[in-house]
Amino acid sequence: MDHVEWMWPAVELAALRLGRRLGVPVPASQPHRWSFVHIVPSVGPDDEAAIRAGRVHSDTGRSFRVVHWEFEADRLEGYDHDLGHVRVRHAEAADEAELLAVLREWRLPPTGFRCSWDAVGPV
Repeated sequence: MDHVEWMWPAVELAALRLGRRLGVPVPASQPHRWSFVHIVPSVGPDDEAAIRAGRVHSDTGRSFRVVHWEFEADRLEGYDHDLGHVRVRHAEAADEAELLAVLREWRLPPTGFRCSWDAVGPV
């Protein structure tokens, strides 16, 4: 794979550092299912203080949780999308370097991820 595939686009890297969730749709195990991977940055006291002050806090030292979810497609409409969901796999990454290592292992280039407002899927 090309080296550029394993570099974060600037907007998505900034979003991660600001504590924003990123997501990417991935192939599901069956046609009637829908699947995606979320990256969930850690939130700490500095983030909570920034929120109280009406700001956001950028942190290059965040840890991350990476979760692969699968849902029954017909349950995504309405409010019961959690019914029929399955956590396929998950990983913890202590920092941005470990996050890239997880994505390489899962064969998910960072260039495919989008900020939560652009990503599809329940959040």
